[in-house]
Amino acid sequence: MTIDVCAVLARKRGMIEREVSFHLGAYKSSGASLVMGDGRFVGPRTIEVQLNEGGLRTLNADEMIVNVGSHAAMPVIPGLEAANPLTHIGALNLDYAPAHLIVLGGGYVGVELAQAYRRFGSRVTIVQRAPHLVPLEDVDAADELQGLLRDEGIDVLTSAETISVEGLSGASVRIVMRTPDGERKIEGSDLLVATGRIPNTAGIGLDKAGVELDEQGYIRVNEYLQTTAPGTWVIGEAAGSPHFTHVSVDDFRVVRDNLSGGKHSKRDRLVPHTVFTDPPLARVGINEREAEQKGVAFRVATLPLSNVLRTEATDETRGFMKVLVSAEDDNILGFSKIGSEAGEVVAVVQAAMLAKLPYTQLRDAIFSHLTMAEGLGPLFANVPQRQVN
Repeated sequence: MTIDVCAVLARKRGMIEREVSFHLGAYKSSGASLVMGDGRFVGPRTIEVQLNEGGLRTLNADEMIVNVGSHAAMPVIPGLEAANPLTHIGALNLDYAPAHLIVLGGGYVGVELAQAYRRFGSRVTIVQRAPHLVPLEDVDAADELQGLLRDEGIDVLTSAETISVEGLSGASVRIVMRTPDGERKIEGSDLLVATGRIPNTAGIGLDKAGVELDEQGYIRVNEYLQTTAPGTWVIGEAAGSPHFTHVSVDDFRVVRDNLSGGKHSKRDRLVPHTVFTDPPLARVGINEREAEQKGVAFRVATLPLSNVLRTEATDETRGFMKVLVSAEDDNILGFSKIGSEAGEVVAVVQAAMLAKLPYTQLRDAIFSHLTMAEGLGPLFANVPQRQVN
């Protein structure tokens, strides 16, 4: 099967154009003014804008909200910048499938794009400095994902530190790595860097506004997303919030409510994480790694997806579900799933956690047959009994 990458690109651009049109329409219908240009603070709650159509405009207000996002980090590696590597932006705008795409970084972005280009027909190699992929997740989930990717023909190199890069992405590149087995070299046609993100807070005059940054360049905020400057708020990645669109949307709600006179805190939010591979990996609450780091006592139960009846109909048997339940009571601490419809099933458990339901409510619930959520019953039935002293 041949993939028409140009058709994929056209569909992606069409989706973006529709979303941009939606937002422009929302501005117009709201009566808000939209000023397009390059802005920077020149004083407290005062911004100077270099307009896209030319000229300068100064804006000031009683309240300011900063939402400048982040950009792809470029590690300091000899030859890397000169190789003009792709970031996620460039990778989403290619009109061809690279002959051999090397991906530096095995986090969420790296594994998602690696799988996409493998399915477009590219040879793909992931170079991951950490001992396993998606290091925010438990090792069992990372190992399952790594197995899925390798079965698709993706080469995954872990505990591999890139020490130099030669060549030019789009033509020919060579990567020199330090591995547990010694130095290793690989060659490819294209190079994608997916090694983290940096907030877009440099060079926008935040010091002139009285807005302080932390050691990593994120804007310092309190639990209400207020900065160190009066009347100045921040939303999204620049605030150090988890790098998900759905978190930025909740940041907006926090700021909106506080500007309206309420007291809305971002503390103790229950944020779902989803890696949009196929099948996806999703989680809500804490995982085993985090529970152990925090000294939280827990009970754990797992269920292979081959034990979920729906997979007999779909043949999507790869993966598992896992739940952490408190050792002190019956509260659900966290849930993860790698496998078909993971993000949707996580939402079911998230709703139960928000309602503070004991795990036994899901264990004994009646779920539709045949659905993936039906597997929650046998999963929660596997939770060990609480030890009562």
